[in-house]
Amino acid sequence: MSSILAGVFQQHSDYKKLEADLENSGFGNSDYIVYLNDPIHNSSYMASVVVKDSSEIDKAKNVFTENAVFKTYIFENMSIDQADYAHIKSYINARNKAEIHDSPDVKIKTSNTGMDSEVKF
Repeated sequence: MSSILAGVFQQHSDYKKLEADLENSGFGNSDYIVYLNDPIHNSSYMASVVVKDSSEIDKAKNVFTENAVFKTYIFENMSIDQADYAHIKSYINARNKAEIHDSPDVKIKTSNTGMDSEVKF
């Protein structure tokens, strides 16, 4: 069974260029879906591409990178029929919740003097 490579794109990227680049890279019109969220608020959009092997994953990732992808996700054993917007979005939300995000640098101040009875401020 095939896999789905999904990408979340930045607001300023052009989804029409993404579609053209995917088709020029050998993906057919029925091999991808572009989800437009809210054009009024200029929000980001998502796209899903059917990939069958690692070379197609690399091709699609390169096209995504050229079109200002914010983040990519691979969903194995999924067909394009299962890749509707609500389904993909729920998987992305679940992965984001499970992901361990970077924490800011924590500085721990240690004392260079031993324990004493004096209170220091």
